[in-house]
Amino acid sequence: MFFALSKLLSAITQPLFWLGLVWAVALLLLNKRRRTALSMLWGGLGLLGLLGVQAAPDALLRSLEDRYPIPPDAAIGQHAGVIVLGGAFDHPASFVTHGQVPLNDSAERMTLPLTWLRAHPAMGLVFSGGEGRLVGITGVSEAELARLFYAEQGLDMAHVMLESRSRSTRENAQRVAELLGPRCREQRWLLVTSAWHMPRSVAEFQAVGCQVTPYPVDFRTGADTPWTEYALTESLHRWQLALHEWIGLAAYRLMR
Repeated sequence: MFFALSKLLSAITQPLFWLGLVWAVALLLLNKRRRTALSMLWGGLGLLGLLGVQAAPDALLRSLEDRYPIPPDAAIGQHAGVIVLGGAFDHPASFVTHGQVPLNDSAERMTLPLTWLRAHPAMGLVFSGGEGRLVGITGVSEAELARLFYAEQGLDMAHVMLESRSRSTRENAQRVAELLGPRCREQRWLLVTSAWHMPRSVAEFQAVGCQVTPYPVDFRTGADTPWTEYALTESLHRWQLALHEWIGLAAYRLMR
């Protein structure tokens, strides 16, 4: 049930979903309440234009991304290993068709730990990610794609543990805690995920007793965003990211 609700959250945090709903209601009212319907149609169009101002969603994302600092390089080797959360792969259908591992714009989750593991061979790596879709289509989990990616990069797979059942951030934490057992509580691990996703991730891993040091990657914002920065498609995507995370934080807290 919780997983289904999380997938529903992905739909309702899309601004175009609500604009489409407003426009649909306006069209239904067009014959009987023409003035109201026209106001809704024009108002929705104006709101769509304003949503392209990137500074607004960036402010919401920045407040999440700035929550945890990046640990210094000297601290990396003091950890037992790295926990990497899924989310860096595109839809696996392209892999099934073409046989290439499809990294997306969160690829830093996968690539950055490679440097640490080569510099500190004793460190382990835990990757957590199943097939996080409401209806599985390909049967290929993110863990399987991670196995192929790390093998292609020449990583010693004897030091890699793969968790392939989790479908949400909460399940990531629960499954990794099960996989590591007492090591999750007794040793400190680097937790790698996107900076905007880190607050929710840290809260879930702390809830299951894991000792984690957040290492945020995949930043989407800088120190500030000029109000003149306008990009409708990118801004809509950032609105969805920000709303999904803020609502997710609240929902996870209420359901813990």
